[in-house]
Amino acid sequence: MGKPLISKKLSVAPMLDWTDRHCRTFHRKMTKHTVLYTEMITTGAILFGRGDYLHFNEHEGPVALQLGGSDPKALAQCAKLAAERGYDEINLNVGCPSDRVQNGRFGACLMGEPQLVADCVAAMKEQANIPVTVKTRIGIDEQDSYEFLCALIEASHNVGCDDFIIHARKAWLKGLSPKENREVPPLDYPRVYQLKKDYPQLHLSLNGGVKTIADSQAHLAHVDGIMIGREAYSNPFILSEVDEKIYGDGNFTQSRHDVVRSMYDYIESEMQQGANFWHIARHMLGIFQGQPGARGFRRHLSENGHGKQADLSVMDKALSFVPQ
Repeated sequence: MGKPLISKKLSVAPMLDWTDRHCRTFHRKMTKHTVLYTEMITTGAILFGRGDYLHFNEHEGPVALQLGGSDPKALAQCAKLAAERGYDEINLNVGCPSDRVQNGRFGACLMGEPQLVADCVAAMKEQANIPVTVKTRIGIDEQDSYEFLCALIEASHNVGCDDFIIHARKAWLKGLSPKENREVPPLDYPRVYQLKKDYPQLHLSLNGGVKTIADSQAHLAHVDGIMIGREAYSNPFILSEVDEKIYGDGNFTQSRHDVVRSMYDYIESEMQQGANFWHIARHMLGIFQGQPGARGFRRHLSENGHGKQADLSVMDKALSFVPQ
């Protein structure tokens, strides 16, 4: 028996260099139901790297591990380790278009090898008693037909994967940077909606360009889940609406100031174990997005949070720029 299935009406996307355990701890202060994802972690880092790449804190859950790789055997080993460590889900990255990911033969280039993706999924499912899911784009380069997307989905579904996250843009493997690949290819939400109509038995989450909880509610009329990316990072207080408006559970009553202060114990504890203040505080820069004093808060934190001497006094001072 695995862990009980989690509700994935809303999740925060795995984002490289962003969604680390400090970020997830911060996000969890505002929502108890949103599913949080790790950054993409390669199989090589987990199996051969120095350090514990699978570490997360219990308070972060529900949390999913996103894996990067294309060797079924290595992915199976990592899936087994992740399940033993208590993750709620393992997600295979079939959508990242960066050059370094392509050079490792994983990410979006795997869309061109649907059978290999299926082999990877099957190997992971055999070793892990938690859900194995796939995150993908709607196409790559000139291979962007609806039939191409369906072939990828069907191959993995045939080996037991019934949960897919679809970034509603295609990826250009050559000619666009990762940043441009998040913005230049047009969004095609109707294609994801059509996928849900044609495969009603699948759990389909939509990713790409979702900026508000109202947007999420509108999309949920067509798909099973929404994955928010950069907006949850640059304007994290939107997560305070999720439990009530998406999951129908409770009313978040804390202020932005309350959320920041609720991180103090965690920051102190982590710093006592050698963590750098800025490595945690940087994730909190957007908490006052759109509020009076937000610029002063960000500026003070950015200018004074980097040094070895930086501590909670820097955060206290930054908070003084924002009216209660």
